Amino acid sequence: MNDLASSFEPLASTQAEALIRVRGARTHNLKNISLDLPRNKLVVITGLSGSGKSSLAFDTLYAEGQRRYVESLSAYARQFLQLMEKPDVDLIEGLAPAIAIEQKATSHNPRSTVGTVTEIHDYLRLLYARAGTPHCPNHPDEPLQAQTISQMVDALVAWPEGRRLLILAPLPAAQMGASA
Repeated sequence: MNDLASSFEPLASTQAEALIRVRGARTHNLKNISLDLPRNKLVVITGLSGSGKSSLAFDTLYAEGQRRYVESLSAYARQFLQLMEKPDVDLIEGLAPAIAIEQKATSHNPRSTVGTVTEIHDYLRLLYARAGTPHCPNHPDEPLQAQTISQMVDALVAWPEGRRLLILAPLPAAQMGASA
């Protein structure tokens, strides 16, 4: 089998899951490079100025990961997003949706994090608030659940007579022009 054909042989499933496989990348100044990168690991791309570091990281890997992600969305969702141009590459396998932080970050705030710079922080907060299960801080084994008014009334009616109850509720802020 010739070298080109052997470079496209499928990987065993355990290998494929552990690698991002790039074959024949020619984006910008890349010269038909092929490489395997480990997945879920910190990978550093170094080299001389003009050697293709940004072409590989941003214009090939990030662009393809983002393009595949946007293509997987509904037509309605895609209309709000810009579809990235397909990079000049023969094959990319094992690539997940990607987030890129450019080298020239606009924020010089020392408190910035990956979440705030990429603006994903608010979405992650919403995800954890909606998808997660909150628990009582005093009873961590008890999940907090929403209750209907009738469930709350039934619970209070079941209390012994004479037991004290404190009800706390937020009050709307006074509005200008409203009379008391």
